Amino acid sequence: MSVSMQQTLAAPDVTDAQILDHLRAVLSANFEIRPERITLQADLFSDLDLDSIDAVDLAIKLQEITGRRVTPQEFKGIRTVGDVVHTVRRLLSA
Repeated sequence: MSVSMQQTLAAPDVTDAQILDHLRAVLSANFEIRPERITLQADLFSDLDLDSIDAVDLAIKLQEITGRRVTPQEFKGIRTVGDVVHTVRRLLSA
C-alpha cells in the first residue's frame, strides 16, 4: 500500500467512502475484481466470487491496511464489503 494511502486511512476524519475507495483498489489489484462490482452491499463470496483462500489473503491485506490483526472469529462475521469497511474503521479506531 502506498504511503499516501496509509496516511489517508490513518487520518482521524477518514470517511467510509475513502475506506471503500481503498478497498476497491485492493480488491481490484489483488483479486482482479472490476471496481464497479465492489459496492457496500456486495457479498464477498457470492457476488465477488472470493473463496476461502482469497478470504485469508483479504484478512492479511486488512492487517496491512490497519496495522492490526483481524482474528479468525472477527473475520467469520464479515460477509459484505460494507462489513469490511466497518471492520477497517473499528480497527483503525482501536
